[in-house]
Amino acid sequence: MNPRSLLFALVSFAGAAIAQAQQSQPDWPCRQVRVPELAVASVWTGPALDDALKHWRDDQTIADLVLRLSQRRTPIDEAEQLIAQFAKSSGDKRKARLTMLFAGVYERMNDERRDVVSGLDRFGRRLKDMAEKAREETQTLRDLQDQKPPDREAVRKGSEALQWRLRLFDEQRRMIGYVCESPALIEQRFGALARAIQQAMA
Repeated sequence: MNPRSLLFALVSFAGAAIAQAQQSQPDWPCRQVRVPELAVASVWTGPALDDALKHWRDDQTIADLVLRLSQRRTPIDEAEQLIAQFAKSSGDKRKARLTMLFAGVYERMNDERRDVVSGLDRFGRRLKDMAEKAREETQTLRDLQDQKPPDREAVRKGSEALQWRLRLFDEQRRMIGYVCESPALIEQRFGALARAIQQAMA
């Protein structure tokens, strides 16, 4: 991308940042709505979770399974099999133990999503800071170029610094689409696990 196009992208990003600030999301870099918490009510119709949220860590088998299920390196089909095996091994305590399992999955993945959203806020702040610095360096370069006579060495150094800043900004900007998918991926996995746990209760 040439410097002129990068400057246009920088201005566009700044405009989007202003719009987000007006929506009380001043640092959020994504087009998706900022939702830091998983909506448990939309996927869970089982028993109340109050006690389960307090005690799921007390059962080491459940705590270990929660860790394994919540990790993205565990394929969903494997996770479903693990849930089915756990339900079968729980006998007449199946419903209570599956409720605790869900509570653990919810708490762990909700914490993960919250951390990811906080990280995206930091990413957005970093992009805005980079955009502001690039605007300042652009103005400084214009001022140097307008001097009579111009200081050619200062102009050269200012131009090189701006080119570096714009390249760095562009590299970071290109990451937005990828990193902004993370909260949705967590939510999709959470929904799939919730369905598997509730099916195991039937």
